Amino acid sequence: MAMIENAGRRRMLRTLTAGALAASGGLLSVRAFAGGLATVNMQLGWVPGGNQVGEVVAKRLGYYEKEGIDFHIQPGGPNIDGVAIVASGRYQAGEISSSPSIMLAVSEGLPIKCIAVGLQQHPYTFFSLKKAPIRSPQDMIGKRIGIQSTGMVLLRALLAKHKIPESQVKIVPVGADMMPLVAGQVDAVTGWQTNTTALKPLGADRVDLRLWDSGVRLYALPYYATTSSLKEHPEVVAGFLRATARGWMYANQNRDQAVDMLVKDYPNLNRADERVAIDSLMSYAFDQTTQTQGWGAMDASVWEEQIAMYGQLGQFRAGPPKVDDVMTMDVLKATHSSRLKV
Repeated sequence: MAMIENAGRRRMLRTLTAGALAASGGLLSVRAFAGGLATVNMQLGWVPGGNQVGEVVAKRLGYYEKEGIDFHIQPGGPNIDGVAIVASGRYQAGEISSSPSIMLAVSEGLPIKCIAVGLQQHPYTFFSLKKAPIRSPQDMIGKRIGIQSTGMVLLRALLAKHKIPESQVKIVPVGADMMPLVAGQVDAVTGWQTNTTALKPLGADRVDLRLWDSGVRLYALPYYATTSSLKEHPEVVAGFLRATARGWMYANQNRDQAVDMLVKDYPNLNRADERVAIDSLMSYAFDQTTQTQGWGAMDASVWEEQIAMYGQLGQFRAGPPKVDDVMTMDVLKATHSSRLKV
């Protein structure tokens, strides 16, 4: 399955790159000026929602414009390979849900690097109920674990970390909702702890086992840019990160106003639900690390752990990438003081 997905991504990258070359005579430059501003399109891996509250605030308050940037959010979805789109040169920056997507793409030869992370710890969680709680990986033995296909590698990583044979856990394919757990079809389901709307059906009987707490440390909402943008236009990438950090910091300090701006941009969202969700989201975006290193900080050792773990699980068809090829601290260092200001 992984080889099919890799081949599909490579085909898509070739197609997108060819289109970009035909349209502009070369890869589209980050310096595509609009009214004297450098255009920065940020490609998402999903349909825009609450995770974009920082960018929405930054755009509405003019933080990007102050950095000389004409900023746009490009929606993703299940049939859109956002990483390949950015790597092709069509757009200038991107954000993906989980850090492994970046290291897997780099291992396939895509010219991108992570520049910052939105959430300091990944909110991926195994949810169970008090009547049959799963509070530790060992509690999974003999239990029915409902999981989406995209989460299988994470479950395998957790089991391998705790030396639990996969045969001792019954894996049940499920969708994204919580109903299989509510209906008693499984003993646990997976999802993001920040997705408070989806978690409503579980109520007060919910028991959480976070992947991070189980020893599998991943980042969520990583931001990335092409290696060419980092080399040729570092000032634009730094400006993008400064403005984005200001948006997140404002949203953290002014949550009611931030949710109002979010719902104005995306009226399909439920304001009451988003107001609850932002409290959970900000607990992941700001912690003790960000107090000293600023919003967006990341640790190379966490990336090294991820690469080693995925390598042991056989996820890299062409071999594990080097950590310096996957991420760079340069943009964080260049914006350090501004990302600490509140």
